[in-house]
Amino acid sequence: MDISFYDGVQQYFGKSRTKPGQYSSLALAYIGDGVFDLIIRTIILDMGNGKSRDFHRLASSIVKAPSQAKIIRSVLDELTEEEMAVYKHGRNAKSATSAKNSSIIDYRVATGFEALTGYLYLDHKLNRALELVKLGMERTGLIPLKIR
Repeated sequence: MDISFYDGVQQYFGKSRTKPGQYSSLALAYIGDGVFDLIIRTIILDMGNGKSRDFHRLASSIVKAPSQAKIIRSVLDELTEEEMAVYKHGRNAKSATSAKNSSIIDYRVATGFEALTGYLYLDHKLNRALELVKLGMERTGLIPLKIR
């Protein structure tokens, strides 16, 4: 029987004693960024074969802060109280890095989105993260249609 990615990492490398709610918002955003990137890369790869530069270009257009901000803003009304609290903590976290190609507002909102995604992943609620990402991408029109 196959196991989830996270369960597999824990099985092979040891289970963390830290609960998802014990991580800093920026730590949650760190892992959430990677989880979201993997979700988007998987969606794009499943669209069919293509050139890696086209994959990268399409993925980069979706995983950037303005797109993440659009996604989370479109689903805020769907969040539970717990999810909203995690999002707000991430959004309000003071980061040592700054926005490169986005406004500081979009950067902070995107950090909240990443923190929520990371929290859900670490709390073994990847299905909920996928549900919110799918809904947000549908509502914003960010679902990739094809590889160019």
